[in-house]
Amino acid sequence: MADLRAGLIGLGMMGRHHARVLGSLPGVELVAVADPGGDVHGVSGGRPVEESIEALIGHGLDYCMVAVPTIYHEQIGLALAEAGVHTMIEKPLAQDTASSQALAEAFETKGLVGAVGHIERYNPALQQARARIEAGDLGEIYQVVTRRQGPFPARIADVGVVKDLGTHDIDLTAWVTQQEFTSVAARTTHRSGREFEDMVSVVGQLSKGAITNHLVNWLSPFKERVTVITGSKGSFVADTLTADLTFHANGEIESSWDAIAKFRGVSEGDVVRFAISKPEPLRTEHEQFRDAVLGKDADIVTMTQGMRTVKVAEACIESSATGTVVTV
Repeated sequence: MADLRAGLIGLGMMGRHHARVLGSLPGVELVAVADPGGDVHGVSGGRPVEESIEALIGHGLDYCMVAVPTIYHEQIGLALAEAGVHTMIEKPLAQDTASSQALAEAFETKGLVGAVGHIERYNPALQQARARIEAGDLGEIYQVVTRRQGPFPARIADVGVVKDLGTHDIDLTAWVTQQEFTSVAARTTHRSGREFEDMVSVVGQLSKGAITNHLVNWLSPFKERVTVITGSKGSFVADTLTADLTFHANGEIESSWDAIAKFRGVSEGDVVRFAISKPEPLRTEHEQFRDAVLGKDADIVTMTQGMRTVKVAEACIESSATGTVVTV
């Protein structure tokens, strides 16, 4: 069987990594790339470098990866849908809910595979956490807490921290718990002098009773990517920078030392850091999308799921602007 013919549009910070993976993915031939600004990182590998999506489509693509700024997602995605090209779009799916819905409907109507690049779903630590939760290792899920903090990325100018980084935490929380957001309350700040928010704190309610808290900012001098999932049997701590997953079990041995018992509680149990395989999340993401295009069983982030994530993100922004709890 001939390799799938793939294209890539957007050769910036993320695009260069997509080019590396697509250029070495079994069963896929990266036939051409595109960016109006040219191949600034030198990732084309001698392949044609086009300036527009129309020229890229002209190479007879089976599927395409879109890694352009968010404000262009709808325009480029609709062009690919019209041309009958299966497509994965970097997160967030689009700049707002209406545009996200237009994309989801366009690909569904055409019978095409449409996906969103929410890469955190493919982090080995979260993949392990999701599988172990499904197996009942945490019991009933009580709470999800995420912290996603770091310095300001000068390359992001068309959306704020909620839609750029916060959508990671919205998506992974809904996915790892298999629960949808039903309401959010959020506060944002604008400290860097930009148009969009650069810091957010969110409290959320999920559909099966779990509560969430998300701290996201572009203003910390250190980088942190941590997810803590607490259930009736203990807690998982996933560090997605190192892809480490640690389990803190609720214990069954009470302490006879009263002062320590009061300080630590009476349910502190074993702590285990799992030894897990750590494939590159971006490569796993592309392998799953390739398989979906081939009609195989695959775990992709659908455009409908991506639209729901954008909807929750916009609810966070609305909550901050109005000072109210917003129902999703």
